[in-house]
Amino acid sequence: VQLVESGGGLVQAGGSLRLSCAASGRTFKTYPMGWFRQAPGKEREFVAASTWSAGNTYYAHSVKGRFTISRDNAKNTVYLQMNSLKPEDTGVYYCAAAATYHSSNYYYTQDRNYVYWGQGTQVTVSS
Repeated sequence: VQLVESGGGLVQAGGSLRLSCAASGRTFKTYPMGWFRQAPGKEREFVAASTWSAGNTYYAHSVKGRFTISRDNAKNTVYLQMNSLKPEDTGVYYCAAAATYHSSNYYYTQDRNYVYWGQGTQVTVSS
């Protein structure tokens, strides 16, 4: 599976961006998908995840209520709609595909459980 992110850019605080992650491969719909981000000088952190069913989504506390993950399995694409952006949302955003499903929500927050990664897209939020 190859993942390619797009949609990053520079936006003012309070603005919105939508990130896209296009995946290759016919088995896309079988992979749980996640978004992570990494700010300069900080470790990569979990942002959001989605299993095959659109109803099963998980979010970091810092973005819950502002970000929405969705996926279009017919287009092999996962999205991250980011609203009410804050300067602390600045970073490189990565999409990733997990190896398997798991009953624990915690599983999806750990980057070690993801086996395929995109190259990342920069998001910069100015104050």
